[in-house]
Amino acid sequence: MSHRAVSQGVPAQGRGSAQTRIGAEDAMDAASQAAESQGPVPAGDEPAVPTADVAAERADDAAQQESAQQDSAQRESAEQESAEQEAAQHEPPSAEQLDRPLPEGVRRRVIGLAADALGGLPPTDLPATLRPYAKFTPARRAKYAGTALAAALEAEPVFRLRIADRLRLGQPDLVKALEAGQVPGAAEPLDVAAAAYLLRTSGWTRLVAEAGEQAERAGAQDAMAEAARLVEKLQEELAATRAAARADLDRQRADSEGIRKEAESLRKKVRSLESDTRRAQAESRKLQAELAAALAAAGTERGAAESESRRLKHRVAELESALESGRRSAREGRSVEDMRLRLLLDTVLQSAQGLQRELALPITALHPADLVDAVVPSSASPHDIARRGLSEDDPALLDQLLAIPQVHLVVDGYNVTKTGYPTLPLEQQRLRLLGGLAMLAQRTQAEVTCVFDGQDLDVPVIMAPPRGVRVRFSRTGQTADELIRQLVRAEPQGRPVVVVSADREVADGVRKAGARPVASVLLLNRLSRS
Repeated sequence: MSHRAVSQGVPAQGRGSAQTRIGAEDAMDAASQAAESQGPVPAGDEPAVPTADVAAERADDAAQQESAQQDSAQRESAEQESAEQEAAQHEPPSAEQLDRPLPEGVRRRVIGLAADALGGLPPTDLPATLRPYAKFTPARRAKYAGTALAAALEAEPVFRLRIADRLRLGQPDLVKALEAGQVPGAAEPLDVAAAAYLLRTSGWTRLVAEAGEQAERAGAQDAMAEAARLVEKLQEELAATRAAARADLDRQRADSEGIRKEAESLRKKVRSLESDTRRAQAESRKLQAELAAALAAAGTERGAAESESRRLKHRVAELESALESGRRSAREGRSVEDMRLRLLLDTVLQSAQGLQRELALPITALHPADLVDAVVPSSASPHDIARRGLSEDDPALLDQLLAIPQVHLVVDGYNVTKTGYPTLPLEQQRLRLLGGLAMLAQRTQAEVTCVFDGQDLDVPVIMAPPRGVRVRFSRTGQTADELIRQLVRAEPQGRPVVVVSADREVADGVRKAGARPVASVLLLNRLSRS
């Protein structure tokens, strides 16, 4: 510690003690005043610790802490001054300075030496920036604290001298030679430059510069050698690449010639195939046209054949029906004409009886007036009902028609059911219509025949017709319309026949045969009323 530091430390300590005593006296006075302001203490309530004593103790503690801080500051100042004196004693005065940054190779060697020596120094001898790295390994210190080490060596001579001292212990021969102004011939130039930088011996800047230049020359020579090797390697690769390219080009030319010839052959084949395809397409279109014409002709012939087949089947069915009717008439011992005449006779008799009842005529024999030539009123027929001004859908019209003696009601079954209740299944449609017709036949005593279309049935329908209603299905190949016209033609001329159907063709056909056609809605209205 220098005499100046000692002389300055004593007054500072005296001033600190005086200030401590003044602070303690002020604290004592403040405690006394606080005690007096509180007044006398009541009997039996003695305080545990007097207030003045507590203040005095606190003042003593503060004085001791301040004294300790001042002692620590004085010791640090003395150590700093001692280090500066030590640096001044060991480091000779030198005005040498580097005129350029430290060469990279020298810098790495300096940082490596400092990183190795840092672990042997106490933490108090380290700069504050390097203390966190004290416990690192040398390699980690050189890696993570390289910049901080370089800055500390340049900015703090004391720290640099301490690293130089560690170098004296590790490489004493090199240090002695440099301090003697000699350079070992066998030493590495970078090691010599790093040691000279730390020791700052005479001519150290020259050694650092020469080491840097030598390192640069060595690096340049290595780079040139590496470049020469790289150029030679690239030339060899270029020659190999050129040879491979020439071989590849020759191979591609050969392949291209083969591909060209193959492509020409394929083009010829394609042209031949296209020509064959066009011929095949033309032939296909011709065959398609011939096939279409043949199909059209076959369709026409088939239609004609089917029409002729249906006509022949219908004719055969009519002949079979006529044959069956003849056989049945023969078995019963009378012919169809006799039956028709008998039915016509019954109709005339019942009409006469009805007319007699309506006119309330007594039963008498023929009178002379009956022989007088005059117009005799005829019996009512279904066609006479239309002259009474009733609408075609009025149920009263059907009642009047069914009131005619010996009237025959023929019903187009499916035409009526599909008009009235088309959503029901066919079986439910038949049962509902036949039930209504049975009730109507029982009330009117009319002959009722219901005809259904059976040409599309695979098997005959099995059912029990209700009492008073005749149920018939058309044969295969025969429609219900044809069967209705056949039934009307089977009736003798003069018998009243009423046909229920909404089909205009059926209505026109039965009207020509002498029957009275009515709409299906008329029967539906009559059945819904009952």
